[in-house]
Amino acid sequence: MTHATTILDRLREHAMIGGAPLEELEWLAANGKLLSIERGHQLSKPGESIDSLYIILSGHVAFYVDRGGGQRKVIEWHGGDVSGVLPYSRMKGSPGAARAEAQTDIWAVPRARFHEMTTVCPEVTGILVHVMVDRARQFTSVDLQDEKTLALGKLAAGMAHELNNPASAIVRSAKDLANGLSEIEAAARALGALRLGEEQLATIARVREACLALPSRSWTPLERADREDEIAEWIRGHGGDDAPAAQLAETAVTTEQLEQLATTLRGEELNVALRWVGTGCSTRNLAIEIERGASRVFDMVSAVKGFTHMDRAMVAAPVVIGEGIRNAVTVLRAKAAAKEIEIAVDIEADLPTVLGMAGECNQIWASLIDNAIDAVEHGGTVSVAVRREGRRVIVEVVDDGPGIPADIRGRIFDPFFTTKEPGHGVGLGLDVARRSLERHDGEITVESRPGRTMFRVSLPAEGARSTGRYSRGVTRIQIDDQ
Repeated sequence: MTHATTILDRLREHAMIGGAPLEELEWLAANGKLLSIERGHQLSKPGESIDSLYIILSGHVAFYVDRGGGQRKVIEWHGGDVSGVLPYSRMKGSPGAARAEAQTDIWAVPRARFHEMTTVCPEVTGILVHVMVDRARQFTSVDLQDEKTLALGKLAAGMAHELNNPASAIVRSAKDLANGLSEIEAAARALGALRLGEEQLATIARVREACLALPSRSWTPLERADREDEIAEWIRGHGGDDAPAAQLAETAVTTEQLEQLATTLRGEELNVALRWVGTGCSTRNLAIEIERGASRVFDMVSAVKGFTHMDRAMVAAPVVIGEGIRNAVTVLRAKAAAKEIEIAVDIEADLPTVLGMAGECNQIWASLIDNAIDAVEHGGTVSVAVRREGRRVIVEVVDDGPGIPADIRGRIFDPFFTTKEPGHGVGLGLDVARRSLERHDGEITVESRPGRTMFRVSLPAEGARSTGRYSRGVTRIQIDDQ
């Protein structure tokens, strides 16, 4: 039995292409070569050019990708499958590494023979085209999942950072509040034991009311220290114990108001009154801090809930664009703060709603704002403007970064194209945005020059879809070199 006959028999037994006409299988047998690969051998490396169709006769090959968290298996091929480069494929470099998981035999047909193969082997070519479509769909699904996982990681990190401060403040203030309540009870008992007259009690009440009033401004650490020194000096000057000075310095009380106490109280009476006023105001401030911290946590959770629309059915509904923009900015605020980036938001009043999927729209805003934050330098600026133009709602995201290099401007919306480091993106953010806009009859344009890059999104207002140039499924991508 000849070598060619042996290969032909194995091709006829191949699960995927074995049913093709005999003459096509004979052509394959005459235009390839046998690769016998040991277990552990690497067929391809990331970025390496693949120049052959691999018809796997036996064995096991696995494909791995690394998105920054180590290699992960995304697809496997066994005897009866095909791999490598396929007819009409635009793949230039391997997106990952292919490795033999067992002793494997492959019949390799070089890319140089593809033109003849598409003519001589139309049925085999049709099978391979279907394989290519299925493989592209599978890779896209995996990469979309990676993109979602990375986005979820960013969201979780941002939430952890954003929630940490108010949560820590709540815990700290709650612990201090328990001690404060004990102190104010003791101070109240001491004040009651003095059996003061009505005029004295009224004076103490007026000073306490002044302490409970919120300060007209926030004190810097230096200003607070100066206030504490001033109040402590006043107390000592009136023969009192300056222990309450730190508590009183956190309030709006002035030494002029404290003078009211000195007109009716002396010695121990003044000490007890100051202690009661100070502990009462301090305890009230702790309660206010807890309320503020809890409100901040509530606002953040509400923003994330609104951003993800996790409680909404996945159906088209009126979307309030301004609300989605605000939620996206809230979610990304921690990332911007880490680079001391200012995000300016200008949303026109009384904007019309847009009919669509709120979650998808929010993902568009998040992708554009997130990319802008990545693009600008430390201390830069990102501005978001939303306004109405006729029957359209316009969203503009502008950053003062270095701009998009001229050699990649035409590729920024291509699937899997990214300039970020591994683990920071798979190049699907703008592609997802583009496809979402197609479903919303929208368009996106880009203008870029050093110091100013603007992504401009235009969506039809509710009731204005599928008219004229904005017919369903049309997205215009314009890249202006400026």
